[in-house]
Amino acid sequence: MLRKKLTVTFVATFKIPENMFEFSQYLGFLLFLTILTMGFWLMFFLVSFVSYWVGGAAWERFKEKKAKKQQSL
Repeated sequence: MLRKKLTVTFVATFKIPENMFEFSQYLGFLLFLTILTMGFWLMFFLVSFVSYWVGGAAWERFKEKKAKKQQSL
């Protein structure tokens, strides 16, 4: 049995683009990053400040009800 050797050569024929992205794509990416950052800080605000605000208001209301109950006795 005779075996023939098969040789395969790959030649790179692609050209590296000079400009990877168009300017409008770059602006779109910047807009996406801006919206993402604004969303992050909005969620940070909502989670930290608003929960602190609501918790403090609930605590003050609880103290007022407790004081009113003590006063009525």
